[in-house]
Amino acid sequence: MVTPQPLDQEDEEMLVPHTELLEGRRPVQGPVAFDGTPPIEVPQPMEVAGQEVASTGENQAVDEPQTSRFTWTIENFSRQSNKKLYSDIFVVGGFKWRVLIFPKGNNVDHLSMYLDVADSSSLPYGWSRYAQFSLSVVNQIHNRLTVKKDTQHQFHARESDWGFTSFMALSDLYDPGRGFIMNDTCIIEADVAVRKVIDYWTYDSKKETGYVGLKNQGATCYMNSLLQTLYHMPYFRKAVYHMPTTENDIPSGSIPLALQSLFYKLQYNETSVATKELTKSFGWDTYDSFMQHDVQELNRVLCEKLEDKMKGTVVEGTIQKLFEGHNMNYIECINVDFKSTRKESYYDLQLDVKGCRDVYESFDKYVEVERLEGDNKYHAEAHGLQEAKKGVLFIDFPPVLQLQLKRFEYDFTRDTMVKINDRYEFPLELDLDRENGKYLSPDADKSVRNLYTLHSVLVHSGGVHGGHYYAFIRPTLSDKWFKFDDERVSKEDVKRALEEQYGGEEELPQTNPGFNNAPFKFTKYSNAYMLVYIRESDKEKIICDVDEKDIAEHLRIRLKKEQEEKEDKRRYKAQAHLYTIIKVARDADLLEQIGKDIFFDLVDHDKVRSFRIQKQMTFNLFKWSGLQEEVAKEFGIPVQFQRFWIWAKRQNHTYRPNRPLTAQEETQSVGQLREVSNKNHNAELKLFLEIETGPDLLHPLPPPEKSKDDILLFFKLYDPVKEELRYVGRFFVKSSGKPTEITSKLNERAGFSPDEEIELYEEIKFEPCVMCERLDKRSSFRSSQIEDGDIICFQKVSEAGAGDKYRYPDVPSFLEYVKNRQMVHFRSLDRPKEDDFCLELSKLHTYDDVTERVARQLGLDDPTKIRLTPHNCYSQQPKPHPIKFRVAEHLLDMLVHYNQVSDILYYEVLDIPLPELQCLKTLKVAFHHATKEEPVIHNIRLPKQSTVGDVLNEIKTKVELSHPDAELRLLEVFYHKIYKIFPLTEKIENINDQYWTLRAEEIPEEEKNLGPQDRLIHVYHFTKEAAQNQMQVQNFGEPFFLIIHENETLEAVKVRIQHKLEVPDEEFAKWKFAFLSLGRPEYLQDSDIVSSRFQRRDYGAWEQYLGLEHSDTTPKRSFTANQNRHTFEKPVKIYN
Repeated sequence: MVTPQPLDQEDEEMLVPHTELLEGRRPVQGPVAFDGTPPIEVPQPMEVAGQEVASTGENQAVDEPQTSRFTWTIENFSRQSNKKLYSDIFVVGGFKWRVLIFPKGNNVDHLSMYLDVADSSSLPYGWSRYAQFSLSVVNQIHNRLTVKKDTQHQFHARESDWGFTSFMALSDLYDPGRGFIMNDTCIIEADVAVRKVIDYWTYDSKKETGYVGLKNQGATCYMNSLLQTLYHMPYFRKAVYHMPTTENDIPSGSIPLALQSLFYKLQYNETSVATKELTKSFGWDTYDSFMQHDVQELNRVLCEKLEDKMKGTVVEGTIQKLFEGHNMNYIECINVDFKSTRKESYYDLQLDVKGCRDVYESFDKYVEVERLEGDNKYHAEAHGLQEAKKGVLFIDFPPVLQLQLKRFEYDFTRDTMVKINDRYEFPLELDLDRENGKYLSPDADKSVRNLYTLHSVLVHSGGVHGGHYYAFIRPTLSDKWFKFDDERVSKEDVKRALEEQYGGEEELPQTNPGFNNAPFKFTKYSNAYMLVYIRESDKEKIICDVDEKDIAEHLRIRLKKEQEEKEDKRRYKAQAHLYTIIKVARDADLLEQIGKDIFFDLVDHDKVRSFRIQKQMTFNLFKWSGLQEEVAKEFGIPVQFQRFWIWAKRQNHTYRPNRPLTAQEETQSVGQLREVSNKNHNAELKLFLEIETGPDLLHPLPPPEKSKDDILLFFKLYDPVKEELRYVGRFFVKSSGKPTEITSKLNERAGFSPDEEIELYEEIKFEPCVMCERLDKRSSFRSSQIEDGDIICFQKVSEAGAGDKYRYPDVPSFLEYVKNRQMVHFRSLDRPKEDDFCLELSKLHTYDDVTERVARQLGLDDPTKIRLTPHNCYSQQPKPHPIKFRVAEHLLDMLVHYNQVSDILYYEVLDIPLPELQCLKTLKVAFHHATKEEPVIHNIRLPKQSTVGDVLNEIKTKVELSHPDAELRLLEVFYHKIYKIFPLTEKIENINDQYWTLRAEEIPEEEKNLGPQDRLIHVYHFTKEAAQNQMQVQNFGEPFFLIIHENETLEAVKVRIQHKLEVPDEEFAKWKFAFLSLGRPEYLQDSDIVSSRFQRRDYGAWEQYLGLEHSDTTPKRSFTANQNRHTFEKPVKIYN
């Protein structure tokens, strides 16, 4: 996986279990990393797209928490040689805890720190405990600069530690001037609050609440919370039931039927309901189910899709009737009689959270009047530019009002999404007619009373990089609230559904006496994200009765049948220990399967006739009662003409009939026989039924007496012309006999002339490789070690030159081909979801074989221009790194992903051969022209041994310089700071352009002629922002260098900066200037001598700079993307 970027202080959601919980398993449901990255110390066995963080603990917790602070002082910190360190054990809430740190990082360049359950290995099965906690590295110079991060987690056996893989950058921690390590001592604090949790192992949602939950497919909790909300609007549910579907529809291919099926099961099931049919009907694959999306976006997309599917049916218009409201956008001139209005419809309203105390303040802000004046005057028809008022008023509100709270907003200063966890209140009753209808337009129907009652609260728990969704719903609008958290439904009180979802901070008092008894606060990362209100006057209509008569008869029959089948399976499973499965293979099965379904061994036992028999029944009784009717009906063969053979698994992993059952064994119970024949103790007894027939093949004969010298052999015929292998029967031979004695019989079976020369081969094994050896026709079967159940393959003797004439001239070469053939689906790396073409290849093909076949398919002359990328079986995406030239020895090496073999490869066609490209280094460099505003990105490709000077020379050939002799330099820029000027002689091989920007620019002439007292300083743009009760500096924009002269005042420096940046006077006057060191601004006056501040050289140059403070850097343009979208997400799509 890609190592995550170093994070801002805001990005606290790097919460991950340290334990190696994912090894060799499928993705697990439940708490995982917010960034989807398990911080394990070995190569990771899966690469999972960002998954959700289950808040399983947070709302299960009961009683008041017990809290404590633990302080860990680590001496000789820089000399610690262990990769990880554990603190002493401390007790909170009766539980033992300790802090785990990785002083040099857990495979990252950050300090990694976790809270660990100290006695997890000795706790009883099924243990769990819930804690809210914060971890801190104390700043020993300024306590307010202490780095502190908090979270909560449900600890259990598979996740016995939890915390932050990227807690803080190692460069900051070990910087002696920062104050985190003093006298080689580091101080770590852990504030832990423990709550008791409910035991949900035996919890029955239906029994406790009358409702059932929805299963999580991996990261579908966002969908589950929305579906439960929609389901609990009976009017909506009834409309879904009334959408026309037929008994021939398949749920996975029909959204209406899948939704009907889901709602029916939610209404009548006793246990939680799966959503796979619904997501399949959306056209989603496994990867989509492991991608967390946005509830609001899914709501819109699903409603649009249903609205479209309802057209032309009896329920057409239901979506509009329930959710559609209208508002009026207006612009009204102040000094002339002119007004422009536009009516718009909406299905939900997005309300600001930031800067608003509650829903009413958000509505006030929504209808706030904006004055258009000055440079922003409105151009009114026939009146020219006019001062005007601009705003929005509501024409009507819908019966069901969906309020989307803008908990996620785009922060332009940091170029990232942030989550707003501020406290935000919402009422149980919402009156939108308040203050004489201040939100309503003059055209609104005042006879409609816009008084709403709260129906549901959808909650997001977590941060901007991931989290968990659940919903609080009161289905009947009574005072009974329920929490729907995936599979679990629980009763909740109104305080939990409302007040505890407001967000903000929670203060937990100290209960331990000690040196520091101050209360500590936790940011509440769980808060309301979407609210659904129902209008009082419409609630009788919306909260209506829905019963079976609303459900189409074909749907009731189908779903009842599904329920019965499910119950049968459950009962079958519950009684499985009382029964044995007998699987009986016959000649007909071998004839049917060999050469079609299978090529090795004799039969696929999963495709033969099976019987479920009570273990206590004797085998004789089974023969007479179970098989007589079956065999007699099919073949007319009496029981006395049947003989059964036991199959045996040989040491070489083949599976063959071993010996006939004895008369004594047939008197035993089938359970005893199964134990004799099967040492793996599964519930199956596998048998081969031997039936002999006369020459006419119609009349059965009694089984022949079998002496010790008799061997039962099975025969397969191979045809190299047709490349075909087929079963031609079985018969007994004498172990003392020779193959030459049976050639005429085999020729007869094959339809050859009696004197046809044939070659015989013994099929010995096929795992791990094929072994098929020529049988010496002159040696006896005994000397060739032939025994009961062996397989003899034969063919006509190969003619001279057969190797050139046929692809696979003999049995061994054909079996080798069958064993290793592999159908591979090739996809263009640009279109990773679509197959471009398929090729049948061999797993033993070399790298060159594969690229040659791909090049031939694409009509490409040079196969070395093909670059292949392997497939990730878990994420269903290309792996991040392509296959290097000839590094993968065989095709199988390219397809293996941990314990799975994929059948997908991605290809790209390069402009130069891959071996050549691998010797080159490609750098993405942004060139900043001396006079042009926009930087231009150049991909520079040079040999890995090249230097920075070579890169700059290459750039000179691609760009327009201000003058021919201009000199360039290459800078490393990260988070809007310049961290490095690369020496011209530095090799480019180790320069990383993945996480930071490489910037090339002309060196100004003035910098080449620095005076002895001149200084070259860093100048950065910044804003100040409140975060976690502290003012924090946030850099943005393009950093640059500036020369300051001795005794030069700020006033003079400002003139040069304004000229350099070409900023208008009006804008420039708003800027403040400050000297910043370690993020602390010290504001300067025009008369201050700037150079006097830049004398110290204690820290990195980037930590001392002249800061240009902007009061508002938000661009004066609308941000058109969904404001609540997480930046890492793909858009939600419903394809069908």
